[in-house]
Amino acid sequence: MNFEQFWVALGLALTFCVAVMAALWGYATARRDAGIVDVAWAGLLGVLAIAYAWMSDGVCERRVLVGVMGGLWGLRLSLYLLRDRVLMATHEDGRYQELRAAWGTSANQKFFLFFQAQGALAAALSTPFAMAAFSDAPLRPIDYAASTLWLCSLFGEALADRQLADWRRDPDTRGRTCRAGLWRYSRHPNYFCEWLIWCAFAMIATPAPWGWLAWLAPAIMLFLILKVTGIPPTEARAIRSRGDDYRRYQQSTSAFVPWLPKHESPRSTP
Repeated sequence: MNFEQFWVALGLALTFCVAVMAALWGYATARRDAGIVDVAWAGLLGVLAIAYAWMSDGVCERRVLVGVMGGLWGLRLSLYLLRDRVLMATHEDGRYQELRAAWGTSANQKFFLFFQAQGALAAALSTPFAMAAFSDAPLRPIDYAASTLWLCSLFGEALADRQLADWRRDPDTRGRTCRAGLWRYSRHPNYFCEWLIWCAFAMIATPAPWGWLAWLAPAIMLFLILKVTGIPPTEARAIRSRGDDYRRYQQSTSAFVPWLPKHESPRSTP
Protein backbone atom coordinates (compact mmCIF):
# COMPACT_ATOMS: atom_id res chain seq x y z
CA MET A 1 0.00 0.00 0.00
CA ASN A 2 1.42 3.35 -1.05
CA PHE A 3 0.72 5.53 1.98
CA GLU A 4 1.97 8.70 0.30
CA GLN A 5 -0.55 8.36 -2.52
CA PHE A 6 -3.21 7.38 0.01
CA TRP A 7 -2.80 10.60 2.01
CA VAL A 8 -2.57 12.73 -1.14
CA ALA A 9 -5.85 11.20 -2.32
CA LEU A 10 -7.57 12.00 0.99
CA GLY A 11 -6.25 15.57 0.86
CA LEU A 12 -7.60 16.05 -2.65
CA ALA A 13 -10.90 14.54 -1.57
CA LEU A 14 -11.23 17.02 1.29
CA THR A 15 -10.43 19.97 -0.99
CA PHE A 16 -12.94 18.77 -3.57
CA CYS A 17 -15.71 18.23 -1.01
CA VAL A 18 -15.43 21.60 0.72
CA ALA A 19 -15.25 23.39 -2.66
CA VAL A 20 -18.41 21.67 -3.91
CA MET A 21 -20.22 22.37 -0.65
CA ALA A 22 -19.21 26.04 -0.79
CA ALA A 23 -20.74 26.35 -4.26
CA LEU A 24 -23.90 24.54 -3.21
CA TRP A 25 -24.23 26.78 -0.16
CA GLY A 26 -24.60 29.71 -2.55
CA TYR A 27 -27.33 27.82 -4.42
CA ALA A 28 -29.09 26.91 -1.17
CA THR A 29 -28.89 30.49 0.10
CA ALA A 30 -30.50 31.83 -3.07
CA ARG A 31 -33.34 29.29 -2.82
CA ARG A 32 -33.63 29.43 0.99
CA ASP A 33 -33.62 25.64 0.95
CA ALA A 34 -30.73 23.64 2.40
CA GLY A 35 -32.05 20.25 1.26
CA ILE A 36 -29.42 20.06 -1.48
CA VAL A 37 -26.78 19.34 1.20
CA ASP A 38 -28.13 15.80 1.67
CA VAL A 39 -28.03 15.15 -2.07
CA ALA A 40 -24.47 16.44 -2.28
CA TRP A 41 -23.27 14.41 0.71
CA ALA A 42 -24.35 11.09 -0.83
CA GLY A 43 -23.23 12.12 -4.31
CA LEU A 44 -19.77 13.20 -3.15
CA LEU A 45 -19.16 9.87 -1.44
CA GLY A 46 -20.18 8.01 -4.58
CA VAL A 47 -17.89 10.16 -6.72
CA LEU A 48 -14.99 9.68 -4.31
CA ALA A 49 -15.42 5.89 -4.34
CA ILE A 50 -15.17 5.89 -8.14
CA ALA A 51 -12.23 8.32 -8.08
CA TYR A 52 -10.27 6.21 -5.60
CA ALA A 53 -10.93 3.09 -7.66
CA TRP A 54 -9.68 4.85 -10.79
CA MET A 55 -6.59 6.62 -9.42
CA SER A 56 -5.25 4.01 -6.98
CA ASP A 57 -2.74 1.23 -7.62
CA GLY A 58 -4.22 -1.47 -5.37
CA VAL A 59 -5.51 -4.90 -6.35
CA CYS A 60 -7.73 -4.48 -9.41
CA GLU A 61 -10.55 -6.71 -8.16
CA ARG A 62 -10.94 -4.78 -4.94
CA ARG A 63 -10.79 -1.47 -6.79
CA VAL A 64 -13.71 -2.69 -8.91
CA LEU A 65 -15.59 -3.55 -5.72
CA VAL A 66 -14.95 -0.07 -4.33
CA GLY A 67 -16.11 1.67 -7.50
CA VAL A 68 -19.22 -0.46 -7.93
CA MET A 69 -20.32 -0.62 -4.31
CA GLY A 70 -19.59 2.99 -3.40
CA GLY A 71 -20.56 4.43 -6.76
CA LEU A 72 -23.92 2.68 -7.14
CA TRP A 73 -24.87 3.31 -3.53
CA GLY A 74 -24.04 7.03 -3.82
CA LEU A 75 -25.80 7.37 -7.17
CA ARG A 76 -29.00 5.69 -5.99
CA LEU A 77 -29.19 7.61 -2.73
CA SER A 78 -28.34 11.00 -4.24
CA LEU A 79 -30.93 10.58 -7.01
CA TYR A 80 -33.57 9.52 -4.49
CA LEU A 81 -32.82 12.50 -2.25
CA LEU A 82 -32.74 14.86 -5.23
CA ARG A 83 -36.21 13.79 -6.23
CA ASP A 84 -37.64 13.62 -2.70
CA ARG A 85 -36.09 16.72 -1.12
CA VAL A 86 -35.42 19.07 -4.02
CA LEU A 87 -37.38 18.42 -7.22
CA MET A 88 -40.64 17.18 -5.67
CA ALA A 89 -40.46 19.09 -2.39
CA THR A 90 -42.90 21.95 -1.84
CA HIS A 91 -40.97 23.35 1.14
CA GLU A 92 -37.64 23.07 2.89
CA ASP A 93 -37.07 19.91 4.93
CA GLY A 94 -38.31 20.30 8.50
CA ARG A 95 -34.84 19.81 10.01
CA TYR A 96 -33.47 22.79 8.12
CA GLN A 97 -36.55 24.92 8.77
CA GLU A 98 -35.97 24.42 12.49
CA LEU A 99 -32.29 25.31 12.17
CA ARG A 100 -33.10 28.39 10.10
CA ALA A 101 -35.60 29.57 12.71
CA ALA A 102 -33.21 28.89 15.61
CA TRP A 103 -30.28 30.66 13.94
CA GLY A 104 -32.31 33.71 12.94
CA THR A 105 -30.38 36.48 11.19
CA SER A 106 -27.12 34.51 11.28
CA ALA A 107 -28.67 31.52 9.48
CA ASN A 108 -26.80 32.02 6.20
CA GLN A 109 -23.39 32.19 7.89
CA LYS A 110 -24.12 29.17 10.07
CA PHE A 111 -25.43 27.20 7.12
CA PHE A 112 -22.11 27.88 5.38
CA LEU A 113 -20.28 26.27 8.30
CA PHE A 114 -22.82 23.44 8.27
CA PHE A 115 -22.23 22.78 4.56
CA GLN A 116 -18.47 22.83 5.11
CA ALA A 117 -18.79 20.39 8.00
CA GLN A 118 -20.83 18.06 5.79
CA GLY A 119 -18.14 18.26 3.12
CA ALA A 120 -15.42 17.43 5.65
CA LEU A 121 -17.51 14.57 6.99
CA ALA A 122 -17.96 13.15 3.49
CA ALA A 123 -14.20 13.24 2.95
CA ALA A 124 -13.55 11.56 6.31
CA LEU A 125 -16.16 8.86 5.72
CA SER A 126 -14.64 8.11 2.32
CA THR A 127 -11.58 6.68 4.11
CA PRO A 128 -12.78 3.03 3.87
CA PHE A 129 -13.06 3.45 0.08
CA ALA A 130 -9.51 4.79 -0.11
CA MET A 131 -8.10 2.12 2.20
CA ALA A 132 -9.69 -0.65 0.16
CA ALA A 133 -8.72 0.84 -3.21
CA PHE A 134 -5.05 1.31 -2.28
CA SER A 135 -4.75 -2.08 -0.59
CA ASP A 136 -2.38 -4.68 -2.09
CA ALA A 137 -4.13 -7.58 -0.31
CA PRO A 138 -5.80 -10.15 -2.59
CA LEU A 139 -9.54 -10.76 -2.33
CA ARG A 140 -10.53 -12.76 0.72
CA PRO A 141 -13.78 -14.36 1.95
CA ILE A 142 -14.59 -11.14 3.83
CA ASP A 143 -14.74 -9.30 0.50
CA TYR A 144 -17.30 -11.74 -0.89
CA ALA A 145 -19.30 -11.50 2.32
CA ALA A 146 -19.16 -7.71 2.06
CA SER A 147 -20.44 -7.79 -1.51
CA THR A 148 -23.38 -9.99 -0.47
CA LEU A 149 -24.22 -7.79 2.51
CA TRP A 150 -23.99 -4.66 0.37
CA LEU A 151 -26.29 -6.05 -2.32
CA CYS A 152 -28.94 -7.25 0.15
CA SER A 153 -28.81 -4.01 2.13
CA LEU A 154 -28.97 -1.80 -0.96
CA PHE A 155 -32.05 -3.70 -2.10
CA GLY A 156 -33.58 -3.38 1.38
CA GLU A 157 -32.97 0.37 1.52
CA ALA A 158 -34.43 0.92 -1.94
CA LEU A 159 -37.44 -1.25 -1.04
CA ALA A 160 -38.06 0.68 2.19
CA ASP A 161 -37.86 4.01 0.33
CA ARG A 162 -40.31 2.73 -2.31
CA GLN A 163 -42.77 1.40 0.27
CA LEU A 164 -42.76 4.72 2.14
CA ALA A 165 -43.22 6.70 -1.09
CA ASP A 166 -46.17 4.50 -2.11
CA TRP A 167 -47.75 4.94 1.31
CA ARG A 168 -47.45 8.72 1.13
CA ARG A 169 -48.98 8.83 -2.35
CA ASP A 170 -52.07 6.86 -1.28
CA PRO A 171 -54.82 9.33 -0.26
CA ASP A 172 -56.39 6.67 2.00
CA THR A 173 -53.30 6.61 4.24
CA ARG A 174 -52.72 10.35 4.42
CA GLY A 175 -51.88 11.48 7.95
CA ARG A 176 -51.25 7.91 9.15
CA THR A 177 -47.95 6.26 10.01
CA CYS A 178 -46.55 3.87 7.42
CA ARG A 179 -46.77 0.23 8.54
CA ALA A 180 -46.36 -1.34 5.10
CA GLY A 181 -43.72 -3.93 4.26
CA LEU A 182 -40.44 -3.41 6.09
CA TRP A 183 -41.95 -0.54 8.09
CA ARG A 184 -44.05 -3.09 9.98
CA TYR A 185 -40.89 -4.53 11.53
CA SER A 186 -38.76 -1.42 12.03
CA ARG A 187 -39.61 2.25 12.45
CA HIS A 188 -36.52 3.07 10.38
CA PRO A 189 -35.69 0.17 8.03
CA ASN A 190 -33.99 2.58 5.62
CA TYR A 191 -31.56 3.71 8.34
CA PHE A 192 -30.90 0.09 9.35
CA CYS A 193 -30.07 -0.93 5.78
CA GLU A 194 -27.95 2.20 5.37
CA TRP A 195 -25.89 1.24 8.40
CA LEU A 196 -25.41 -2.30 7.05
CA ILE A 197 -24.13 -0.81 3.79
CA TRP A 198 -21.51 1.09 5.77
CA CYS A 199 -20.55 -2.14 7.52
CA ALA A 200 -20.01 -3.66 4.06
CA PHE A 201 -17.76 -0.72 3.11
CA ALA A 202 -15.70 -1.31 6.27
CA MET A 203 -15.46 -5.03 5.49
CA ILE A 204 -13.79 -4.51 2.10
CA ALA A 205 -11.25 -2.18 3.74
CA THR A 206 -10.45 -4.58 6.59
CA PRO A 207 -7.68 -6.51 4.73
CA ALA A 208 -5.75 -3.25 4.18
CA PRO A 209 -3.00 -2.13 6.58
CA TRP A 210 -4.68 -0.56 9.60
CA GLY A 211 -7.95 -1.72 8.03
CA TRP A 212 -9.65 -2.02 11.40
CA LEU A 213 -9.80 1.79 11.44
CA ALA A 214 -12.34 1.58 8.62
CA TRP A 215 -14.88 0.42 11.20
CA LEU A 216 -14.91 3.93 12.62
CA ALA A 217 -17.08 4.90 9.62
CA PRO A 218 -20.06 2.61 10.46
CA ALA A 219 -19.56 3.48 14.14
CA ILE A 220 -19.89 7.19 13.33
CA MET A 221 -22.89 6.53 11.11
CA LEU A 222 -24.57 4.50 13.86
CA PHE A 223 -24.03 7.32 16.36
CA LEU A 224 -25.43 9.92 13.95
CA ILE A 225 -28.45 7.75 13.13
CA LEU A 226 -29.33 6.82 16.71
CA LYS A 227 -28.41 10.01 18.54
CA VAL A 228 -28.02 13.06 16.28
CA THR A 229 -29.39 13.62 12.77
CA GLY A 230 -31.33 10.41 12.17
CA ILE A 231 -33.93 8.93 14.49
CA PRO A 232 -34.33 11.66 17.18
CA PRO A 233 -35.36 14.59 14.91
CA THR A 234 -37.34 12.31 12.59
CA GLU A 235 -39.42 10.91 15.43
CA ALA A 236 -39.87 14.30 17.09
CA ARG A 237 -41.43 15.64 13.88
CA ALA A 238 -43.54 12.50 13.49
CA ILE A 239 -45.00 12.93 16.98
CA ARG A 240 -45.78 16.58 16.29
CA SER A 241 -47.58 15.73 13.04
CA ARG A 242 -49.22 12.37 13.88
CA GLY A 243 -49.44 12.39 17.67
CA ASP A 244 -51.03 9.29 19.23
CA ASP A 245 -50.83 7.30 15.99
CA TYR A 246 -47.06 7.55 16.00
CA ARG A 247 -46.80 6.93 19.75
CA ARG A 248 -48.68 3.64 19.29
CA TYR A 249 -46.29 2.83 16.45
CA GLN A 250 -43.36 3.47 18.78
CA GLN A 251 -44.84 1.12 21.38
CA SER A 252 -45.35 -1.72 18.92
CA THR A 253 -42.40 -1.48 16.53
CA SER A 254 -38.64 -1.80 16.95
CA ALA A 255 -36.85 1.52 16.51
CA PHE A 256 -33.96 0.26 14.41
CA VAL A 257 -33.28 -3.48 14.07
CA PRO A 258 -36.23 -5.19 12.32
CA TRP A 259 -38.21 -7.40 14.71
CA LEU A 260 -41.68 -8.86 15.10
CA PRO A 261 -44.12 -6.11 16.11
CA LYS A 262 -45.82 -6.10 19.49
CA HIS A 263 -49.53 -5.66 19.98
CA GLU A 264 -50.46 -1.98 19.80
CA SER A 265 -52.22 -0.38 22.75
CA PRO A 266 -55.83 0.71 22.16
CA ARG A 267 -56.48 4.13 20.70
CA SER A 268 -56.45 6.71 23.48
CA THR A 269 -59.62 8.69 24.06
CA PRO A 270 -59.57 12.49 24.24
